[in-house]
Formats: sequence, C-alpha cells, structure tokens
Amino acid sequence: MKNEKMISIIDILAEMENDDTIPKNMRVKIRGTINCLEQSNDCTIIDKAIQELDCLADDPGLPVYAKTQIWNAVSILESRQ
Repeated sequence: MKNEKMISIIDILAEMENDDTIPKNMRVKIRGTINCLEQSNDCTIIDKAIQELDCLADDPGLPVYAKTQIWNAVSILESRQ
C-alpha cells in the first residue's frame, strides 16, 4: 500500500489533471506521471516523475499556480529518496 506522501502527490497531480485552465498537452503529461507513480515506488520511476514534472514546470504556458503545485509535488518526491 502506498504511503501518505505518495497519495498526496497523486492527489495534487489528479487535481491538476482535472483543471481546464491547464493546457491539454500538459494534462496528458500529468496523467502519464500519475500512471507511473501508481504502478511503482521504485526510485527509477520517482526520478523519471521528477524529471517530467520539472519539464512541465519550465513550460511558459503553465499557469503560475500550477507551477507552485508541481514544485510542491517535486519537493515531496525528492524527500522520498
């Protein structure tokens, strides 16, 4: 069973995935990250998720509040390593 931190990360990302103010191509990437995190707690998967979220956060089309949510999720993921 997943720990509370992983569940909170997935919840943050799921909320972003359902946010219509976030461009669709970014929501698709967020869904992919969620799928990876749901399948495994492996460090390799977590590293891949961090990289994907970092790329999303660097996108100028992403709303500022969404970048903050991504940075929060990345911080939680980094603390798991």
